[in-house]
Amino acid sequence: MTLTKTNLVLLAAGGSLALIVGAYVFQYLGFAPCKMCYWQRYPHFAAIIIGAVFLAFQWQVLPWLGAMAAAITGGIGVFHVGVEQKWWEGPASCTGGGMGDLSGADLLNLDSVRVIMCDEISWQMLGLSMPGWNALLSFGLAFVWIMAARRA
Repeated sequence: MTLTKTNLVLLAAGGSLALIVGAYVFQYLGFAPCKMCYWQRYPHFAAIIIGAVFLAFQWQVLPWLGAMAAAITGGIGVFHVGVEQKWWEGPASCTGGGMGDLSGADLLNLDSVRVIMCDEISWQMLGLSMPGWNALLSFGLAFVWIMAARRA
């Protein structure tokens, strides 16, 4: 495969697609996402859309926007890791004793509600949690987007 601008965009957008698919596979396997996990998904969706629009129109600014989307989700992942490791505080609605976005009716029937906390590690591999892997892979995708943006 030749590393043309289009191939690099396909690789970067495809990487975001793979990470989104992976997130939904983990969710299907019972690893429910917290609020910050969802925040990390949004820039990946944007990167996928940016990649598709680039393929259709070849607008040269789009790889830079893809790099920004990948870097943003990487940054959110780093922040999430810091919350998990208790390096800094996370959103009150999903850390510590937070009750999330529960209504009064939910509070009366807590058996059916499971609050996923942002400061708890639900899965890790080789010392990295899911947001850690997202950050690492997303920064790699940002690099691929930048390579695409710099291609003639």
